[in-house]
Amino acid sequence: MTITPPPTTAAELAAATPRDRERFVDLLRVASLGTVVLGHWLMAAVGTGPGGDPEVGNLLAVLPALQPLTWLLQVMPVFFLVGGFSHALSYRSLRRRAGDASPYPAFLRARLQRLLRPTAAFVVVWTAGALLVQSLTSPGPLTAATFRLVTQPLWFVGIYLAMVALTPPLLRAHERWGWGAFGALVGAAVAVDVARFGPGLPYVEFLNFAFVWLAVHQLGFLRADGRLRLPGVPAALAVGGLVSAALLVWLGPYPLSMVGMPGEKVSNMAPPTLALLCHALWLVGAVEALRVPASRLLDRPRVWRLVVAANGVAMTAFLWHLTAMLGVYGGLLALGVGLPEPATAAWWAQLPLRLMAAALLTALLVAAFRRFELPSLQRPFTPPATGGPPLAALGVSAALLGVLGLSMVGLGGLFEGRSAVLVAVPMTAPVAIGLVLAGWLLVERAGRGSAAASRLPATDVDLKVT
Repeated sequence: MTITPPPTTAAELAAATPRDRERFVDLLRVASLGTVVLGHWLMAAVGTGPGGDPEVGNLLAVLPALQPLTWLLQVMPVFFLVGGFSHALSYRSLRRRAGDASPYPAFLRARLQRLLRPTAAFVVVWTAGALLVQSLTSPGPLTAATFRLVTQPLWFVGIYLAMVALTPPLLRAHERWGWGAFGALVGAAVAVDVARFGPGLPYVEFLNFAFVWLAVHQLGFLRADGRLRLPGVPAALAVGGLVSAALLVWLGPYPLSMVGMPGEKVSNMAPPTLALLCHALWLVGAVEALRVPASRLLDRPRVWRLVVAANGVAMTAFLWHLTAMLGVYGGLLALGVGLPEPATAAWWAQLPLRLMAAALLTALLVAAFRRFELPSLQRPFTPPATGGPPLAALGVSAALLGVLGLSMVGLGGLFEGRSAVLVAVPMTAPVAIGLVLAGWLLVERAGRGSAAASRLPATDVDLKVT
């Protein structure tokens, strides 16, 4: 059997794009991740403390007047909206082709292949580096902060894993109840915040990691069915969400910032709140209103090739962007360049150079590690793996716990057994790392041996622009 290799370069992928593909979704994906990266670079406030050691802070805490900017820069809901849209199309396509075989293992592998492989590579490289440094010396303040911070963006990977894993039942709920399924998740998020801020039930707030983000994901299903395009819907979401978020912040216990702030008793992000869900609604409505003019722009071949190229490395860039940023600060210290006090005139003057250096270092890291984000070739038919669906579910669950645990505990104190509490479960870095790698291998094993995967066309598996 002859297998035709799928297109892999940006030019080939752009040329192979079906005419009916909604390119605006691809733009939203890369734009949302790019905005998150830029936001992290801008918020990093690294300066020199009283003792001469570097200190890592948050610019929004230094200048609280900048916190309203988070209502524009907190765009992770847009990425999860795109995820719901893509997952709906992918699972429905696979379900039609799977016949009597379960589409679940192939769906997981197809959707997670370019998520877990670069994540596993990131974890392996950073673990090796952390072990080497901690075995040879005692990390300094900036190195210790780096070991703590570089894994924090993995929370996003964990949430996305949960969305992929729960797509089949949530899509069935959507196909049966439509807006009602979305409304049920919103109602659950409201109930959680009432129980949290009313009687103060312990741990109940963590349920909104599921209800808030899955509600946004459910909007992606509605978008896939064209329901967000109906007249008046984008405006209703944008205005209703913005007004509701503003009222909740003004009258309720919710902070102004839509990202977590050091020292705050309540964060809109961790765990997510009803205010963040309303913020997500206004963002979804606002970006949907931009669909028509943006789609005209994306019809230009050069613009589309740029979007395709950026999507091909988006996950790698996201994983490594904090490494690049902290590397820039480390390089400045190594060269003897002083770190101005954050938010001073000297600090702002240095900012463009730091941003350019971080972008350049990120590009170098992408060039080194993008191979792990490349699609793999379509394989010929193989018999279904034994226990494929349970094996796939076990794999994604292990990876989910691992990346969430690692995002909390970081890579510091590997030899001391440092731990963090994931909801109510203590988690150490070695355990989290093992779960990530084991989960990735299980998902690969379950999907590779799936009969459904062998029926999946290369365009569904490998043209991973979304």
